[in-house]
Amino acid sequence: MRGREEVTDLLANFRGALFDLDGVLVDTAKYHYLAWKQLAEQWGFEFTESDNERLKGVSRMRSLDIVLEIGGIRLTEDEKLRKADEKNEQYLQYIRQMDESELLPGAREYLLRLRESGVKIALGSASKNATFILEKVGIAELFDAVVDGTKVSKAKPDPEVFEAGCRELGLLPGECVVFEDAEAGVQAAIAAGMYVVGIGSPAILGRANRVIGGLYELVG
Repeated sequence: MRGREEVTDLLANFRGALFDLDGVLVDTAKYHYLAWKQLAEQWGFEFTESDNERLKGVSRMRSLDIVLEIGGIRLTEDEKLRKADEKNEQYLQYIRQMDESELLPGAREYLLRLRESGVKIALGSASKNATFILEKVGIAELFDAVVDGTKVSKAKPDPEVFEAGCRELGLLPGECVVFEDAEAGVQAAIAAGMYVVGIGSPAILGRANRVIGGLYELVG
């Protein structure tokens, strides 16, 4: 019953729900990792899964800066733009193969529960491919607004993406709950004045108001 009680609790207190994409609704981190790893191999250094953790919730260009820092590589701004595009094309090759089977457990069910309850839904993600991914996994129609890397310029932990999501939903921050799997995302939600549910480890997401293992816990 715990899951249903939490669903009821959240739906009773909030008019809007904002979701990060990767790690909350789908797992595209593995594809980002493979694409960054391939780029690092071109430069002759190893990019590990531990290194990849540093990229969670940050923009593409900031991610590139981190990868370059790890490898001790220096590039001009033009070279950075070309390499970021190269990485993104490799990533797109992976996500073009995605389908509904790649939705994380409970994601579709919880989104449907929110819609049935009249809660407005927005995406708040740094990804510039967010809309494409939502369409590939078959949940694009469940969102009232999508705020992604094409609409905002500041990466989490800056609250811009969530503040923009609230505006697009026509709601105040205090009326919304955020679902995030990254520490930077939790910080962004707090900075925006929103209730935040962390998806993952309490050791990493301890500043969230509540931490759960996944959305499946809210539909059990």
